[in-house]
Amino acid sequence: MSTAIAEPIAGEPKPRIPAEGHHRDVNGGWLRPAVFGAMDGLVSNLALMTGVVGGEVSHGAVVLTGLAGLAAGACSMAAGEYTSVASQRELVEAELEAERLELSRNPHGELAELAQLYVAKGVDPDLAHEVARQLSRDPEQTLAVHAREELGVDPEDLPSPLVAASSSFACFAVGALLPLLPYLLGATALWPALVLAAVGLFLCGAVVARVTARSWWFSGVRQLLLGGAAAGVTFLLGRLIGGQVG
Repeated sequence: MSTAIAEPIAGEPKPRIPAEGHHRDVNGGWLRPAVFGAMDGLVSNLALMTGVVGGEVSHGAVVLTGLAGLAAGACSMAAGEYTSVASQRELVEAELEAERLELSRNPHGELAELAQLYVAKGVDPDLAHEVARQLSRDPEQTLAVHAREELGVDPEDLPSPLVAASSSFACFAVGALLPLLPYLLGATALWPALVLAAVGLFLCGAVVARVTARSWWFSGVRQLLLGGAAAGVTFLLGRLIGGQVG
């Protein structure tokens, strides 16, 4: 079988080889917890504060509620993200260890399995076996190839629990601070917090659109409506039961 690479026809442009790393990061190591942290912080603290404002509590109680919501929510999000990502990583590492053990015990069977995966993708059987054989020369490379083909993960690019937790904590705190900031600066009415939160909700949605296929205005308006609905529900609940509880 000839392995010569065909020369480009004269006058035709040479095929461009995409540069490595030209795709956006979609693994979610930091992006997902950062986005959800900011969204959750803004919506949850806005809803919490509008709820107590609806109950007609004092200015100090509103500030204390906002600060408590910020601290508790940020810690909860960070702990949840750390546990979730750490558990996911431990599961992947356990599967990688099982795959490494299987490669050492049955290298020929694993080579045949890898070749069959390429055959299933449309590669000629002889070529698939040769590719699998060459890829199986180095044990670590063999493990990485099997992990990507069988498990769908890259052993060199596993999400970090610390990155996920710190991203979630920081972004939740920033989001939760927005509706609280006017009260910290001396505001006594709810509307400045609502205005600042509305701007934040729209901007959060628009930023998310930068890494999705949605338009920025659609994503921004959607997030604004969802956050506004949450705040409206808790405000009404505060009005309905605030006087009775007080």
